[in-house]
Parts: sequence; C-alpha cells; structure tokens
Amino acid sequence: MPNEKVLETKKAQVAGIVEALKAATTGVLMDYRGLTVEEDTKLRNDLRAAGVKYFVVKNTLLRLAANQVGLEELDSILHGPTALAVSEDPVAPAKILFEFAKNNDKVEIKSGFMDGKVLSEDELMRLAKTPSKDTLIAKIMGSLNAPVSNLARLLSTIAEGGVEIADLIAKKNGEATEEVKEEKAPEVAEAPTEEAKAPEAAEAVAEEKAPEVAETAEQAEEEKPSEEEKPADAE
Repeated sequence: MPNEKVLETKKAQVAGIVEALKAATTGVLMDYRGLTVEEDTKLRNDLRAAGVKYFVVKNTLLRLAANQVGLEELDSILHGPTALAVSEDPVAPAKILFEFAKNNDKVEIKSGFMDGKVLSEDELMRLAKTPSKDTLIAKIMGSLNAPVSNLARLLSTIAEGGVEIADLIAKKNGEATEEVKEEKAPEVAEAPTEEAKAPEAAEAVAEEKAPEVAETAEQAEEEKPSEEEKPADAE
C-alpha cells in the first residue's frame, strides 16, 4: 500500500496534468520509444520555441486526469510510453510532431484532442497541414496591404498638397476623357470625308463617259460626206 506521501504526490501530479489539459486548446499524444538523447533534445527545443509544453507522463496519471476533463476516449490508447504536447496554439503541436515523425520512423502519433474533443488520426493530419496562426495573419495582412497603402497615399496627397477630393475626382475624369479621345482619333482620321470623296466620284464618272464620247465622235466622222459625194455647184 502506498503511503500517504506518495498518494499526495500523485494527486498533485494529476492536478497538474488536469490544469495543463484545461488550459490547452490542442494536445497531441505520442510514443517516443527509440529516440536518442540528441533527437529528443531537438524535438523539445522545437516545441519550446513554438510555445508548446511537452512532458512525459505515466498512463495511469494521464487516465485519471483525462477522465476529469471529459477526455475518456483517450483511455484506449494509453499504453506504452506516452509523451504529451499541449498548447494554446491550435496548430503548433500537431504540425511540429507530424513533421518530426515524418523524418523519424521511431515516433508514433497516438491520438490528440482539440477544445475538449478527441480527434481521429485523419483529423489530426488535417490539423497538422493547416497553416500556422502567424502564416494566416501574414496572408490576411498581405491581402489588406494594397488597399490600405492606396488609401494612405491618397490621404497623404490630400494632406501635403492641399488637394481637394473633388479636384482629384475631376482630374481622374479628365484623364479618362483624354484616353477616350485618343482611342477614337484614329477612327475619325481614317474615315473619308465627303470632300475627299468628290474628286474620286468625278474621276469615276469621267472614266465611264470617255468611251461614249469617243464613240460619238467616230460616228460623226463616218456620217460626214466626202468631197466626191458633195453635189456639184450649178454653173
């Protein structure tokens, strides 16, 4: 029978695990058997840098703590050496441990939980592939950066140059009108005017009538009486 001191120690350990589970948004359990001291040290350093708490825990103590916070489904995987990684970051524990396991066959991801719900292996893998909080924030800020920059430049122009918004709008409309004029100018230049068409029409008519005039002249010449056919003057 364990003495009272040992019992108090175990109660304190369970209470500590309960607090860690309650404070965590996400937790991942893994079997760490076979890791060298160097590998274990590297993993701990990576987790610590990401703000993830990592500790080895006895299955009996973890089972008691899990039952107190509604994670009874973890009971079936609590066998063999177990290490627990917990964090307020919903992605970091799964992302770091899955990345580590990818390059180390000795590591086995047992299970995990998020917001008080035990996750399946597929759910854990999807969670591990989710971009980190910092990456998501960077993407959101990047998408907002362009409009904000444009607004900042506009406000700076108004403040420094004393330009009224109405003037800026009028200037923009004027630039748009000039662009439309420049686009239509070549079309107007290419369209022939009525004056330009007149000489071409006269020339075409002249060419059409020229053969008729020539033919009329030839007929007149043929109908003209010759000197022999003229009647003799009366003597």
